[in-house]
Amino acid sequence: MRLSTRVRYGTRALVDIAEHHGNGPVCLRDIAHRQKVSQPYLEQLILLLKAAGLVRSIRGARGGFVLARDPAEISMAEVMTTLGWEAKVVDCLGDPGSCSRADACGVRNFWCRLSDAVSKVVSSTTLADLIQEQAEMLNNQCRPENRRAGC
Repeated sequence: MRLSTRVRYGTRALVDIAEHHGNGPVCLRDIAHRQKVSQPYLEQLILLLKAAGLVRSIRGARGGFVLARDPAEISMAEVMTTLGWEAKVVDCLGDPGSCSRADACGVRNFWCRLSDAVSKVVSSTTLADLIQEQAEMLNNQCRPENRRAGC
């Protein structure tokens, strides 16, 4: 399974906004710089996230984007689906008519279990979980024995 650039970059942008949750709006230019994503492409992704009610914009000189809800209330399933992700790993799971072998395929049950496992992980993970994981990674990098990592 491969995730689209839209899903990967959109998730990174949303995690960036979530890391600043409660500290005011985050400027799109700053997100683009930190995430190394072009600002025009990021604008498209933010529009999708805004339309889904995951972020909201704040106008003005110190404006930008904030989460519309607490990071613990936003599941990665919601984020990734908004950005175009589909949980089914093969077409025949969503549309058995798309494959003439669907009724007699011995591998189809495996694809179904795989799809269910992926969906379970995505549904049970929140933005808060990703922020915590990122903070732990940065904390581990900044230990004295890891100083060469750029801390």
